[in-house]
Amino acid sequence: MEQLDQAKVVAVLNRILEDELAGVVRYTHYSFLVFGFGRIPIVSWLRSQADESLIHAQQVGEWITTLGAYPSLAIGSLLDSHQTDIGAMLRESLAAESRTLQLYRDLLEVVEGRSVALEEFARQMVQVEELHAADVDKMLRKPGELASFSSAPR
Repeated sequence: MEQLDQAKVVAVLNRILEDELAGVVRYTHYSFLVFGFGRIPIVSWLRSQADESLIHAQQVGEWITTLGAYPSLAIGSLLDSHQTDIGAMLRESLAAESRTLQLYRDLLEVVEGRSVALEEFARQMVQVEELHAADVDKMLRKPGELASFSSAPR
């Protein structure tokens, strides 16, 4: 098994930590801005996403300290279009989820064949993030529309 480049792994983990913490803030903020008949289930879903982001941040922070490093106190990019339209929030969410998914893929790349535990963690998180992005993509589709929102011309 090849040697783990600890500095490189920790750098990716810290970027993931920052992105997940931004997710906590973003989803919580979005939950304040939902109005109308569908408010209760949408707010519930947004807050569950904030909770999930916090759990992911905690897992990543534990990995950072397991590797003997210091977790970042920064928070990732907080894109806010100042729109209260649920579709706009979901599109911003999908873009953020895509960035986080890429970071987990970057983690997989730097740990693959070097740490079974970190490789399994990265694979699990790629799966979770891919499924989450797929859910958001489905939420952005019009009823009855089968084509992926991400691949449809807009």
